[in-house]
Amino acid sequence: MRARDRNAYILVLPSMFTTGNLFCGFYSVIRSFNHDFEKAAYAIILAGIFDLLDGRVARITKSTSQFGLEYDSIADVVSFGIAPAILAYVWVLQPFGNVGFAAAFFFAACGALRLARFNTITNELPKSYFLGLPIPAAANMVAAAAILYHSFHFDYPQEIMLVAMFALGLLMVSSIRYRSFKDFDLRHRRSFFQLVLLVLLLAVAAVRPEITLSIIFGYYVLWGPFREGWSWGYRALARKKGEEAKEAHNEVR
Repeated sequence: MRARDRNAYILVLPSMFTTGNLFCGFYSVIRSFNHDFEKAAYAIILAGIFDLLDGRVARITKSTSQFGLEYDSIADVVSFGIAPAILAYVWVLQPFGNVGFAAAFFFAACGALRLARFNTITNELPKSYFLGLPIPAAANMVAAAAILYHSFHFDYPQEIMLVAMFALGLLMVSSIRYRSFKDFDLRHRRSFFQLVLLVLLLAVAAVRPEITLSIIFGYYVLWGPFREGWSWGYRALARKKGEEAKEAHNEVR
């Protein structure tokens, strides 16, 4: 194979995963309109896997390009902005009328804004974290809720999802930092406890995926605000102690 043909093939490879992402998003929309919400939700989860792989493949093959970045963003708007918004609206938000429509649109619009901001400032931020909740995580949280409801039929799904759509939209456009895991190295030494925890997580995922997905995505979504709140409280307490120590020192003088 000539070098030029090989390079062309490598450039297409990441785009194939991006196309898989786009296909899953489109399939999810169709399933939502057919009221097959479980398949629609799993399609969004699968789109997230394709989205994770296309970037990794592009970096491994050293075939990143501006075209690939733009194509990935367009696919993400469909799979993680439009698809979960339609899923939530057709599933539980329609009874709220215009308010339900507004919640679904707010989620989709904030997702698009989140992607636009990410593309603008991505080179200015450390690779260890994202600014704002990543749109795939927000979409997967909606999908996990639909999958969980399919198995357990928890109470007040309409009210919960109405609040969740607005909350997830706000988190996406917020300045809260979320771990990106781009600096995660599988070759790094891990403790035996971490290995056992991973095996346990895989076992639970195999038996009850709906519970595992909800726990994983729920933990990721909530950990950002919790960590920011904890850091803010710690800094406030440190400032207060510093001021008290300064006042005590002045009184002694």
